[in-house]
Amino acid sequence: MTTLRMAASAAAYGRDLEADFATVAAVIAEARERGVRLLALPEACLGGYLLSLDTPDGAGDAGPPPLDQDGPEIRRLAALAREMTVIAGYCEADGGQRYNSAVCVTGDGVLANHRKVHQPLGENASYASGDRFDAFDTPVGRIGMMICYDKAFPEAARALALDGARIGVCISAWPGARTRPAADLAQDRWKRRFDLFDRARALENQMVWLSANQAGTFGSLRFVAGAKVVDPGGDVLADTGTGPGLAVAELDVDDALTTARRAMGHLRDRRPDAYPPLSLPAPARA
Repeated sequence: MTTLRMAASAAAYGRDLEADFATVAAVIAEARERGVRLLALPEACLGGYLLSLDTPDGAGDAGPPPLDQDGPEIRRLAALAREMTVIAGYCEADGGQRYNSAVCVTGDGVLANHRKVHQPLGENASYASGDRFDAFDTPVGRIGMMICYDKAFPEAARALALDGARIGVCISAWPGARTRPAADLAQDRWKRRFDLFDRARALENQMVWLSANQAGTFGSLRFVAGAKVVDPGGDVLADTGTGPGLAVAELDVDDALTTARRAMGHLRDRRPDAYPPLSLPAPARA
């Protein structure tokens, strides 16, 4: 039996990169002390998220600092990761475009990068959109990455599962409801949706699921936290609740997936011939 100790973080981040790296370093240090080998940090943890989803270009705010995937900030993140596999969110610069991206690193460098595909509300005023979901191999197994609103679309997680992802990692800056917010975040309807998506995506694909999220407030947004680890049956193994913290769980991933898929294999038992086409075929890769 080979177990993997994994963790998802909920923490607050802003525009000050030095302050953000101090938080990242502290979270990684805690995770390392607790024996974690796979760690998910929130969306936009390097440079902060948007001030608002109504007017993303807030007065006097230039937005998150655009960073190069091969630049010094991502190399700094990799140096902090060392032997761990770490996933973190940042604003990626590519030519004249900016993307809301997730990067997976170890001390050896970048393993993979994902650009957020689905954009809620006014986010497309600040970011260009990604166009694919690909799983990739890491020292801790095959992983698929998503960012926040991506997990509201079953096709996204399913595409990763069909590409062999055994662990789905979704990093978020998921806020509470914009209208009629609950005084208690635990009762907030957007918090409820956040949690339902996490459990549903794990269960329907019978995969391990890590969900990281921002905590606290930023601009007009109040984040719901709720970082968690979910097993392939949709059961939550660890959860930070509505505050900052580190959700840590240990699991034999291979055994958990084999057990979950033994009787009813949701991927195995699919009937693609019975499903109507949902979209035009993706263009062929160059």
